Amino acid sequence: MNYITIILCLPLLALLILLWKYVELKSKMEQRARQIFEEWQERELESTSKRKAEILFEEWKQRYEKEVRKDAVEKSKAVIAGKVTEHLIPYLPDFKYNPKDARFIGSPIDLIVFDGLDEGELRRIVFVEVKSGKSTLSKRERLIRNAVEQRRVEWEILRSEI
Repeated sequence: MNYITIILCLPLLALLILLWKYVELKSKMEQRARQIFEEWQERELESTSKRKAEILFEEWKQRYEKEVRKDAVEKSKAVIAGKVTEHLIPYLPDFKYNPKDARFIGSPIDLIVFDGLDEGELRRIVFVEVKSGKSTLSKRERLIRNAVEQRRVEWEILRSEI
């Protein structure tokens, strides 16, 4: 009777082992499938996000390109107007010096005025920087202003043997 029970239990034990292996393999397959799906989903979201960002950027560019171009043109006009004003300022009514005494340099400052030189009596030498609107002095312009205000200005003669 013992042998018969063992013989009858062996197929049942084998069936249980097969069932357990089946459940284990099914679980591993589900985990691997989930992992593959999540990797795919992440790649898809990334590429979708990139495409969405590109589309949004193109829409923004189309919407604001005219404004950006217009702003660039306006700034360019302002720069050109400033350059022209720098040259013409000695001939405008608000310029308090004789235009014949003014010399345009352009950089690092706009003008040097030899006040009274045309009349034969030099009263002073004035460094002039022309600004419009709310523009301020650049770092280089401030350095020059400070040197003049601190009277760190000299006269030198260079002789050439050429």
